[in-house]
Amino acid sequence: MKILSSKYLSEHQYFTARVDSYELASGKVVDPYYVVEMPSSVVVMGITEDENVVLVKQYRHPVDQILIELPGGFMDKDEQPQQTAEREMMEETGYCFENFYYLGITAANPGVLNNFCHLFLATGGKKTGLQKLDPNEEIEILTKPLTEVKLMLHHNEFIQSLHSLCLFYGFEKLEQLKS
Repeated sequence: MKILSSKYLSEHQYFTARVDSYELASGKVVDPYYVVEMPSSVVVMGITEDENVVLVKQYRHPVDQILIELPGGFMDKDEQPQQTAEREMMEETGYCFENFYYLGITAANPGVLNNFCHLFLATGGKKTGLQKLDPNEEIEILTKPLTEVKLMLHHNEFIQSLHSLCLFYGFEKLEQLKS
């Protein structure tokens, strides 16, 4: 593949868009092709010491819905995925965790988005601080038993695909940790 041209349409910390023209190995030219650049992110399935899952409830403007999700967020420049996971859990929920298990990496929509999302399971959570939210955030913290969250997952109550995937992998990892 060979990039023939690339032009930025918008440059913002969380939304950068460009239009590319590229040539495939076969010689076929694809023009235009739109790409949205975003920082990499993390999603964390956090389990408290008393076996509850830490969830967040917030309004998501692009889909005009209030969603129940897992905590997470964008990685800062030069930050490692686990550092982001620890920071985001503290900022969004006030919880810190004893253990972090890396569950994998995924691409939300590689046909348009260029970023990746790192998935984590965190265990041994304790409420040790207060939320430190961004100015555009209003997040309600929920804690629910593992069994209830598993039912919510199977009833499609988590519509954010990255969060559902993290939950599936997180429940699998919890089973491995038990054996």
